[in-house]
Amino acid sequence: MAIQITAVRLSPGGTTHEHITHLWWTNETSGSTGSSTRVQLVDWIENKSGRAYTSDAAGRRAEVFVVTPAQGEKYLRTRADGVWTNNLLALPRR
Repeated sequence: MAIQITAVRLSPGGTTHEHITHLWWTNETSGSTGSSTRVQLVDWIENKSGRAYTSDAAGRRAEVFVVTPAQGEKYLRTRADGVWTNNLLALPRR
């Protein structure tokens, strides 16, 4: 199963991927929608073989990956054609 990330929430004053606290999504198979915390989605991708992506107006997808920094908590970021991108930060904010 894959989900499309459709919106994000950042912590107050946050501007980077590390500040994403919540993500809203649509299940591509069932059409159901929901929201999850960053921690929940990191766990789902790493431990439950979950897949997530963003999609732009032209239908181009960028897959969401878990980033494990040397210090700090794991966070999510998109990658397209082998290049880290800012697709999550370009999504609507809630």
